[in-house]
Amino acid sequence: MLLTIDCGNTNTVFSIWDGTRFCATWRMATDTQRTADEYYVWLSTLKAFQKIEQDVSHVIISSTVPRVVFNLRVLSDRYFNARPLVVGKPECRLPVDVRVDLGTQVGPDRLVNTVAGFDRYGGNLIVVDFGTATTFDVVDDDGAYIGGVIAPGVNLSLAALHQAAAALPHVDISKPQSVIGTNTVACMQSGVFWGYVGLVREICARIKAERERPMKIISTGGLAPLFQQTEALFDTYDEDLTMHGLRIIHDYNTEQR
Repeated sequence: MLLTIDCGNTNTVFSIWDGTRFCATWRMATDTQRTADEYYVWLSTLKAFQKIEQDVSHVIISSTVPRVVFNLRVLSDRYFNARPLVVGKPECRLPVDVRVDLGTQVGPDRLVNTVAGFDRYGGNLIVVDFGTATTFDVVDDDGAYIGGVIAPGVNLSLAALHQAAAALPHVDISKPQSVIGTNTVACMQSGVFWGYVGLVREICARIKAERERPMKIISTGGLAPLFQQTEALFDTYDEDLTMHGLRIIHDYNTEQR
């Protein structure tokens, strides 16, 4: 079985591919101090709970937090007897080109989403990922990653409001009942919610205008459905886009050996 690991700034997601489907997906908070032993105990407990008896034989990792990669490598070597593929490292090949300025390092999560988006939906895509940052990745007609946009994430914006303004509370993002708030919480929620609706719509429109061609907009990330249910911002919401991309990259590297 293949263990795919997507480590973001806030959460780390583990999924197990049994050869035909992702039979389990688990999420934990990203912690640079967590050891390989802790990962293994946690994973073993969840595998037993879901009655997954087959052993992990291959591992692939995408991480935007470099400090966690060492212990994830140890986890793979020590407990699964597998040398992990790490997206972004020279030994991990991609099935698509990356066309950006020379010397630019592209986040591995963005490359993985590009691979997955092209495999599932073809070229000429805008992939919008609602994570700690909200990213817009542009996929060319041949599947190449050609750049994008990085904006502050939704929850990051709310946290910044709370931390920078002493009178403003911490609130959770949700669709407000009206645009005009009649209390502090409603005002903050309206500003962030409708502000991000406008941000997503305007950035995607400007990307399409700059590219001068029709483009599909694919969303992923936990908050995407919240915005999609109100405004038709995206053509498709894909919950497991990143995990699918990791599997495609693993299979591509296996075939190249």
